[in-house]
Amino acid sequence: MVVGDHVWIQGYFGVISMMISCTRTQGMAVVSAVSLLLGSTSIAAPPVVTFDVPSAWDGGYSGSILIENPGPDAIEDWTLRFTGGAEISSLWNGVWTVDGDVNIVDAVDWNSFIPVGGSVELGFGGVGTFVANVTACTLNDRAADVLYGPGVDDSGGGDDSGGGDDSGGGDDSGDGDDSGGGDDSGDGGSGSEPTNPCPGDLDGSGGVDGGDLGLMLGSWGGEGLGDLDGSGMVDGADLGVLLGAWGACPEPSSKRVVAYYIEWGTYGRNYQPADIPWDSITHLNYAFADIDEEGRIALFDTYAAVEKNFPGDTWDQPIRGLINQINFVHKPQHPQVRTLISVGGWTLSGRFSDLALTPESRRVFAESCVDFIRLYGFDGVDIDWEYPVEGGLPSNVYRPEDGVNYTLLLAELRTQLDAAAEEDGTTYELSIAAPAGFDKVRHLECEKLGEILDFVNVMTYDLRGAWDLSHTGHHAPLFSNPEEPNSAEIVEKYTVDWALQEYLRQGVPADKLVMGVPFYGRGWGGVSSSADGGLFAPAGSVPPGSWDDGSSGATGVDDHDTSGTDRSGIVQFLQSGEYQRYWDDVSKVPYLYSPTRNGGHFISYEDAESLGHKLDYVDQHDLGGVMYWEITGDRGNTLVDLLADRILSPGTP
Repeated sequence: MVVGDHVWIQGYFGVISMMISCTRTQGMAVVSAVSLLLGSTSIAAPPVVTFDVPSAWDGGYSGSILIENPGPDAIEDWTLRFTGGAEISSLWNGVWTVDGDVNIVDAVDWNSFIPVGGSVELGFGGVGTFVANVTACTLNDRAADVLYGPGVDDSGGGDDSGGGDDSGGGDDSGDGDDSGGGDDSGDGGSGSEPTNPCPGDLDGSGGVDGGDLGLMLGSWGGEGLGDLDGSGMVDGADLGVLLGAWGACPEPSSKRVVAYYIEWGTYGRNYQPADIPWDSITHLNYAFADIDEEGRIALFDTYAAVEKNFPGDTWDQPIRGLINQINFVHKPQHPQVRTLISVGGWTLSGRFSDLALTPESRRVFAESCVDFIRLYGFDGVDIDWEYPVEGGLPSNVYRPEDGVNYTLLLAELRTQLDAAAEEDGTTYELSIAAPAGFDKVRHLECEKLGEILDFVNVMTYDLRGAWDLSHTGHHAPLFSNPEEPNSAEIVEKYTVDWALQEYLRQGVPADKLVMGVPFYGRGWGGVSSSADGGLFAPAGSVPPGSWDDGSSGATGVDDHDTSGTDRSGIVQFLQSGEYQRYWDDVSKVPYLYSPTRNGGHFISYEDAESLGHKLDYVDQHDLGGVMYWEITGDRGNTLVDLLADRILSPGTP
């Protein structure tokens, strides 16, 4: 029925009776989508379980099990049961037990949730030959459709009738070997839930269409995925939300959220790949790889990187450890994230000058990087040379020509990564961690770097610290404060604003320029009390930091939030009542002061207010995003969530 510009649709579709008003275009979409559903009184499709054999040999084979969820609801805490098919000798990415002739596989923490349209892949070793006779296959006691991959001879057929009982249970405690320290139980961090920029996109396709309408109609009249307004029932109000978003979803953000993951975080910090807020980042940089005596990229901590056991790992697995967890376990579940191997850092930059010196040494290093990312599943390379020409650690080799050679090194890397990408049918990214200090930026050929690199992560932090006890200060000030008792050049140029504007002035495109923010504070001890909380006051000592011990000595570095650990961070200091927060409205950053701790404890840090100002700056100058050092420093995800909401969810205030 047509009334003005609207169409009234009334009908009875299987189990759904409804009458709605919509525009002509929306009405045609509704009719078209619903028509596709006619003839079926049960819209919810069964889960699909596909068995495959990628490789086989005399007496055994390597198998895979792909569990797919077609909807309409997410699957949580799943248990897979089946009989026949395989005589399993080992299984990974799940907890495998046997009850009589029934194989039982329970989810582990990191893959226990399967979203609509999502999947989980298990791997297993088999004895003999796989036979395509899987029967009684169920997922959470619901019959599953059984399929076979190209590596399986299924001429004998298989029974996908489902069934099976749940008497077997199964233990998912998943104890792993963590002889290096720390618990690798990996119960999966809380992550973050960025606001959905596209209400009605139920299947996660990036737009609202008939597929989403089908999912909504499949749960009509009850609870489920289509309950967009949170009323507890899928009804006409939810359909109105869906139709209102039809064809009007925003384009996804092109900006980056780059997080560094520190290899040593797996030990005392006990921050595992399952704790990473994968939905809140676009890039994860693994820190760090080393450089060997031949000028090739090399693993630094081999045990942590590829040997440490996690739940689901097997003794004969070629790659275990953090790299397996990041690139082969978690990244496939979060395909929007690209992982890069970061080479160097403060302690491992000693050989950069030598390997960048000649065409041959540059070629050897670049070739080794290509081999490395292919072997370990990375999507690119991040170079963190600290610092060309200036040196860094006293033991570092450095030369006056380092700046020019750095450009040549990155150009060689670009050439070889692009060639490898063409061969592999993919893209490989190249970035650097770039200095913020004017005395270091001056040595870089910024315009050329802007042409070579995919993006530039500027380390706009550590601009002041307790290595200078003459006075306290801000270690990541957005703007300069003329009250600081320092040289005019330091006051003016050691700021976030100056560094970013300098890269822009020298020709780095704005959309490739990524602002660095710290998930930690820098402190001074022995600071006398004053009306403004010790700002710019003399200090007497370097206080202990959150993770300092006998080997590190006192660093004055405190994580933003150490929730769930036995250490204290800035959030915990505020909660203790011993510290007062102050705000510098000129530099747009906060600081803490305690007159009783460490003889007068001053801490410069980042919080939600200062980060908000920096995100405004990113928007105003149309920069390429934000990088943070480093992911373990914000256990409560306060800063993580703010970044995701502002950068990855367009339109979020």
